[in-house]
Amino acid sequence: MPPAVDAPARTLLPADATTFPRGLFDPFPSFTPSEGSIASGYDTLADRIAEAVPKGLRVLAIDGFHGVDWDALREGLSESLAVRGIDPAWWPTADAFADADTIAERIEPFLGGDDPIFGTHFPLGPDVFFDAEGLAALRIEAAVARGRAAGSLAIVYGVGAGLVELYDQLWYADTPKDVLQARAREDGLTNLGTDEALPFNLFYKRAYFVEWPALNRHKRRLLPDLDLFLDLQDAAAPTAMTGDDFRAALRELAETPFRPRPWFYPGPWGGQFMQDHMGLDPEQPNFAWSFELITPENGIVLEADGARLECSFDCLMFRENRRVLGEAAQQFKYEWPLRLDYLDTISGGNLSVQCHPRPDFIRRQFGETFTQDETYYISAAQEDAVVYLGMHEGADSDAFRKALEASSESGEPVDFEQYVHSVPAKPHDLFLIPNGTVHCSGVGNLVLEISAMPYIFTFKIYDYVRRDLEGKMRPINLERAWANLRFERRTKWVRDNLVPTPRTIREGEGWTEEVLMERPEFFYDIRRLNFEDRAEIETEGRALAVNLVEGEAIEIVAANGRRQVLRYMESAVIPASAAHVELVNQGEGLCRLVFVFVRPGIGASLPLNDPIA
Repeated sequence: MPPAVDAPARTLLPADATTFPRGLFDPFPSFTPSEGSIASGYDTLADRIAEAVPKGLRVLAIDGFHGVDWDALREGLSESLAVRGIDPAWWPTADAFADADTIAERIEPFLGGDDPIFGTHFPLGPDVFFDAEGLAALRIEAAVARGRAAGSLAIVYGVGAGLVELYDQLWYADTPKDVLQARAREDGLTNLGTDEALPFNLFYKRAYFVEWPALNRHKRRLLPDLDLFLDLQDAAAPTAMTGDDFRAALRELAETPFRPRPWFYPGPWGGQFMQDHMGLDPEQPNFAWSFELITPENGIVLEADGARLECSFDCLMFRENRRVLGEAAQQFKYEWPLRLDYLDTISGGNLSVQCHPRPDFIRRQFGETFTQDETYYISAAQEDAVVYLGMHEGADSDAFRKALEASSESGEPVDFEQYVHSVPAKPHDLFLIPNGTVHCSGVGNLVLEISAMPYIFTFKIYDYVRRDLEGKMRPINLERAWANLRFERRTKWVRDNLVPTPRTIREGEGWTEEVLMERPEFFYDIRRLNFEDRAEIETEGRALAVNLVEGEAIEIVAANGRRQVLRYMESAVIPASAAHVELVNQGEGLCRLVFVFVRPGIGASLPLNDPIA
């Protein structure tokens, strides 16, 4: 059921507003597959094992992602199995890990030295965390166990269990990355192969650059052969789907519009609009981010008969990337390339003054495959809001840097506005931010950030001498920023190139389609459908990221008959294989749907990158 709405949505807000009415936004979306069931609890898992043991299940491998509470899994499953008279041997893969110093030495080249934020993407799999002899010994024990008659059971469990290879069934346990990060912040979850709890920024750096790439490659290899997929974000109440049902659900998702599960986080500049409008945790000081479509960290929730199971978005890409992306899969492989997220500075503060890396810089320095070209779509704004974009004509970049360096040393503020150009911001404005452009959102905006997928590569230039929510100074990246800034982007160039005017390209009775952005600096285009009652979109082999920027709610009706409700400010994915969708207004008044897609020909006849090297 959608939430109750306190008052109609307003996108232009009074400058002094501090509280905002609840909107229709649903923060917990789910997708119900046409077939298949979701089992709940340890008893159902134990029943599955008890049924299989007499039929030859002797070695069960339970692999999974980092962050799974393996102790809780073992305890819960042991109790249920004991009731059924089964007492398995438990073999934790952690016993076969290499020692912490050896792991640290192996991955050290990818951690960026003393850099507190950035490293380089690790190119291999989870073998790096293991002692080869220890893993071989585990494999031998599995071979011995499989040589016995039916009736006994050994369970190999933990990250990398599938590397043992010799098993009768393979299960995979997952946990969402926002849950993983919360465990690291609150419960002292350590990185793989170490008992040392690092400060969160260092934990995240090692996870992002090493552990997640390694475990994602492993997950992709295992998905075709899984007998069972488990959601262990609540380790006391796991849910599960058979491998066949799970793969079938992913297949159906690949041709159906759906909403990933967004997640939300506070920040030092965070505002109050999302907290009120989206019905988020009132105990938090603010909410700065809504991760609507940041697929390396988003999950997709499947629901059947009241039970829910969440999988990582990349499971869908690993299985169905070509059906999801269409032609763009040639360039982007298993990566979903488009990002949607909200930045809330309403009753908050300015974002840091920043820029993003040039294409070859991000590749050579960090191992990413493309850079963070982005745009700001203003979803809501207070009356006096601005966006900072580009340099002033005549501003001295050397003087700017000296002022920033002096501020870093003295802790004194900088009058950055004498160097950085600002533009008034109002609802439905779009601002373009190709790589190397100095920018930030000023206070008073709810920004829908429409961007290429990389999402952590922000080089902060100035952060108002403020501290994060933990009381620490946020790192400034002047050296990297100055290596990437395009100082020629100044007031006139910004006005001529980065503040586009919508252009109508198609229209019919009660609807128009507009181009909002179509520039060679970006590999994606942004369009907007404006309609009163209904409209249609042909995907034409393109995957679409969409957001309802005006209107109460619409229903997206797919060619396969599936229907997805999209409420005001919600985001969704329309896979390329959906082919054709109809949009039906479910409320009163005009609807506006922004949709984003990779420009046809990118990676084939057209280059991926900004033509300005």
